[in-house]
Amino acid sequence: MPLPEGRLRDHPEDPAPVPGLPAAQVPGERHEEGECFSRGTHRSRAHHPKCGQGGAPCVIMSDVAVAQRRALIKRKKRERMEAQPPGMQGLTGEQRMIIEELMDAQMKTFDTTFSHFKNFRLPEVLGSGCEIPESLQALTEEEAGRWRQIQEELGTMKLSLQLRGEDGSVWNYTPPADRSGKKLFSLLPHLADMSTYMFKGIINFAKVISYFRDLPIEDQISLLKGATLELCLLRFNTVFNAETGTWECGRLSYCVEDPEGGFQQLLVDPLLKFHYMLKKLQLHKEEYVLMQAISLFSPDRPGVVQREVVDQLQERFAITLKAYIECSRPQPTHRFLFLKIMAVLTELRTINAQHTQRLLRIQDTHPFATPLMRELFSTTDD
Repeated sequence: MPLPEGRLRDHPEDPAPVPGLPAAQVPGERHEEGECFSRGTHRSRAHHPKCGQGGAPCVIMSDVAVAQRRALIKRKKRERMEAQPPGMQGLTGEQRMIIEELMDAQMKTFDTTFSHFKNFRLPEVLGSGCEIPESLQALTEEEAGRWRQIQEELGTMKLSLQLRGEDGSVWNYTPPADRSGKKLFSLLPHLADMSTYMFKGIINFAKVISYFRDLPIEDQISLLKGATLELCLLRFNTVFNAETGTWECGRLSYCVEDPEGGFQQLLVDPLLKFHYMLKKLQLHKEEYVLMQAISLFSPDRPGVVQREVVDQLQERFAITLKAYIECSRPQPTHRFLFLKIMAVLTELRTINAQHTQRLLRIQDTHPFATPLMRELFSTTDD
């Protein structure tokens, strides 16, 4: 990948450069801002090409002054290095640029306080006389079978919701205890709104990344279709509180209620196990965004044409992640962190496939998805 314009012009070429000094200078001379700084010698201005040509004032510097200027330059360089995050020191220039671009994309597109998530639908407070939606009242035998399968898959999961109002009020929703499916379809509209909000942010995240914009539009669509749910789960993990089992999304909090089997039963669910496992790694923000990039640039997504290009980009992000870990976590306890992260990403692919099929089954039985969700989860050939 070529460097951005201007990067190769930082050090102009000259016939006989002196090692350690900018080109077109000799030891003891410095040319800055139209001035010539020279160590005290018998050279005349005629021997200073830049001074003679530009008519710049020539300032004669003593050995002490030259040493002081060099010390100042070294100190400023050291301060610039120290100002970088610890994990950025020791990385190549390209790797630093990759991380900076990803962090910038994350900051611009991930509303961690969920302050812009508004006008969403809340779950209905279902009473004993609440009617099941018409779409579920007259099911064919095949549809009823699919619905029973969905209920069995989600039977032990109870997701409660708390909303804190701007006036300090608190609204709580706890799903019904029955197994009729009410707890599922009452939450679907709200979950669809939240998912759509997150998906929009992820699409914008991808569009900020220059490597993504350079791909053909067809490959961009294929990569987003394949990875959006995975990136959504990675972002949700950053707001997951493993101590309380709660996703803290600004004024909204989501909590999985303990089933009859208790906490151990919760860990049987692959999605919850994923969140606890990933949170336990205590990743840096930089590691999260690099995980998102590795997931996004997966060459084996259906419909991807430039697989070799995408594969090279994914490898570049993976190498950057490995280098970042080695620079920021030199302790022996973290020597397997990169392998653990890659294992989590593999598990995430499995969860993605399972939940996509589950969402499609629910959508076939009870249409709840937003237009964006239907577009993302449709097959590539549609």
